[in-house]
Amino acid sequence: MSKKQMKNFIRTPKSGLSQVTATQRLAEVGANELVASRPMPLWRKVWQHLRDVSSLVLLFAVGLASYMAIAHDGGWTKSIVIGSILVINVAIGLYQEASAEKALAALKSMSLPTATVRRDDVAQTVAAKDIVPADLVLLKAGDQVPADAVVLTSTNLAIDEAVLTGESVPVNKLAMTDLDGANDDQQVFAGTAVTAGTGVIQVTTTGMATELGQIAGLLNQTKRRATPLQGRLNRLSGWLTAFAVTGGLVIFALSVWAQNQGIADSLMIGISLAVAAVPETLPIIVTISLAHGVKRMAKRHAIMRRVSAVETIGGVDVIASDKTGTLTQNKMTITKFWTPSTGVAAADAALTPASRDLMRYLGLATNAEIQHVAGTEQTVGDPTELSIVRWLAQHELTRDDLEVDAPRLAEDPFDSTKKMMATVHQLNDREKLVIVKGALDRLPVDQTAASYAAAKRAHDQFGAAALRVLAVGYRIVPTETDLAWASLLTDLTLAGIVGIIDPPRPEVYAAIQAAKDAGIQPVMITGDHLVTATAIAKDIGILNAGQQVISGAELNRLSDQDLTARIKDIAVYARVSPQDKIRIVQAWQATGATVAMTGDGVNDAPALKSADVGIAMGITGTEVSKGAADMILTDDNFATIMTAVKEGRTVYQNILKAVEFLVGVNFAQIFLMVGAVMFGWGAPLLAEQLLIINVLADGIPGFYLSREPGEAVAMQQPPISNEESLLARGLGQRLAVRAVTFTLLTLGVYALGRFGLTTNQAPVGMTMVFMVLAIGSMIDIYAIKDRQPLTWASLRRNPRLNRALLAGILVVLALGLVPGLQSWFGLVNLAGLNWLIILVAVFVPTMVLELNKRRQQRQVTVAELTE
Repeated sequence: MSKKQMKNFIRTPKSGLSQVTATQRLAEVGANELVASRPMPLWRKVWQHLRDVSSLVLLFAVGLASYMAIAHDGGWTKSIVIGSILVINVAIGLYQEASAEKALAALKSMSLPTATVRRDDVAQTVAAKDIVPADLVLLKAGDQVPADAVVLTSTNLAIDEAVLTGESVPVNKLAMTDLDGANDDQQVFAGTAVTAGTGVIQVTTTGMATELGQIAGLLNQTKRRATPLQGRLNRLSGWLTAFAVTGGLVIFALSVWAQNQGIADSLMIGISLAVAAVPETLPIIVTISLAHGVKRMAKRHAIMRRVSAVETIGGVDVIASDKTGTLTQNKMTITKFWTPSTGVAAADAALTPASRDLMRYLGLATNAEIQHVAGTEQTVGDPTELSIVRWLAQHELTRDDLEVDAPRLAEDPFDSTKKMMATVHQLNDREKLVIVKGALDRLPVDQTAASYAAAKRAHDQFGAAALRVLAVGYRIVPTETDLAWASLLTDLTLAGIVGIIDPPRPEVYAAIQAAKDAGIQPVMITGDHLVTATAIAKDIGILNAGQQVISGAELNRLSDQDLTARIKDIAVYARVSPQDKIRIVQAWQATGATVAMTGDGVNDAPALKSADVGIAMGITGTEVSKGAADMILTDDNFATIMTAVKEGRTVYQNILKAVEFLVGVNFAQIFLMVGAVMFGWGAPLLAEQLLIINVLADGIPGFYLSREPGEAVAMQQPPISNEESLLARGLGQRLAVRAVTFTLLTLGVYALGRFGLTTNQAPVGMTMVFMVLAIGSMIDIYAIKDRQPLTWASLRRNPRLNRALLAGILVVLALGLVPGLQSWFGLVNLAGLNWLIILVAVFVPTMVLELNKRRQQRQVTVAELTE
């Protein structure tokens, strides 16, 4: 609360509000709870799945076919089959989104069900939602703060604000004076936890007006942008549709004016062309590929909450990572120590008598505890003291072991003013041990100038390495000495100092290097101190020469344009707010980058939602961060992100193979339809036949492309740019070769079947084209599924694909041989010579694609040798 706000601040009497006043105020300001945004209605969700270009084309085809069925008795087969495809696509999409947004629900769960307030001079428990501004709330260790407030009284009050700030060390809170505006040390915030001490606070804001509420508001306002894959597929559908519309107009004009066909017949040809243009099973194949990626990632400790993020994680250019709990272990740890006799040493070094004494004094003057219950670590106490307990455990010691020989007699608790604490222990019948630990410059140590200078050098060395420094001194007094702290806390002997830090996770070093090898830039975003963040970033390889470090204050002075201009040079952001994190993510996105953001606290949730891929920690992460994220790491292992990136790139490669497999035939179908009509042959295929080819012959084998392993060089290539077309990196050329091959082949087969073997037998030519297009497009999946030349091993590598292919071929043959199915789909019996032509023709596309593949490889080899 600022000085300006202090002018309107009225301190509540010690008796608290009256119940009448509290009830009136609750009616005025509303309940102390968070408000979620209105959920999207079902009809809008359905429309979102129907508004892409390919679905609109199918909708038009359904409408046109239905009109023909009613007005011209055209039969309902087309309407039923095309409509079923639409329903299946929408149903799968809705199923994948059935896990609704849980971020706001998780934020609500953080609100306390009850809190202790003083009203009418009586301490009473009330529902947290009934707390109002000006209420007096009584806090003690273990409580959660119910609303934003100022501190009126404080007794060693310490608040863990990690969920809001990301800092792992509790903040000591002081009582606010009447003269000054309340600063951060005199305020507490909703959702934070009391780790020590007691206090009385006066509520200033509740509900959505609190810091926690503002984060909830950011979540309501933050919108996800479309994934790169969605954009690329939409553009591809647009091209296909534009091509089909152009072709449809040409066919309609030729049919009506050049060939004198009726409007109804011309419209039926138009329906057929619309069906030919749309790869009906592509959305389903994409979804299945993503879903298969979800399963594989789950086995590797990455749970995907949003299926489309599977592909997106493979294309990220930037990983913006929170520090505490993500890059670091979120465990304050002693890494170095110094004693007057040993100098500076690593914490895991063999103990000398001096270092053993240092450890002993620290352990005796510590109150923290660590317990292991059912395989999980449960801690009680301040993180600094927990680091001492861990150091003891590292050398197989416990505080209880130490107190056997030196039981505690008294304690002078830590105070943020004096910045030290003291304990007294009984050594024997004649002596007591006094131990004081705290800031080096506050310890009443009796030492020479030379010894102080040596200690100060070690202190400064630890500080430069971003270590938090804790000093300990001791004194032995006669057992009859009175326990008067003023006289006991003098003339101490300095035992030494220790350096404490939240250390990096061991696996982070290799993960950061793997990210850089894959063309991904890692960035650190943290609410922690600038010095600490810089030291950690240098250590793990995020911050390199020439890169910049910036604080939240400096960031706020930059405009969005200036930040976007400098964003690629900044590797570390320290002391940032939730709003800052969103700005950073959006600045990267403004450069065209695909951004992944990691985090575990409430303060990370808006940025997680804003990022292209939000990544939350499954163990240490809050439910809020998990609800806002797209991916959750069940092992909190940063290296798992790189495993997910590799899996995402594999999924994207397999989707590209599906596009090549399906779209190449779709182009060929369009060329076939347009070419045959232009030659005056009429439509060579019916809409029902095209649907069978697109859905059954191509769709079912295409489902199993998702099980193809990734290319070996996937993690040595740069990420795919957001602006990069699906047809880049040789895919356009391969599609063209396949489309031309099938177009020429099918036109030739149709002409041969209709005119070459018999006299004007259009059904025979139609049946032959159907068989060649259906079976041939299935067989050549082997040339598409592997970028390397076909081998016997690659043919057998995906047995499910082989079984699906065999089943698809048997179904297509049944349609051409079973009389009842023949008539329903407009097919006829064929002679032996016709079947022999089909047998040869179905293998032609595979041979052409294999030759093209080898030609492309030779070109790459020549280019590499030239370089």
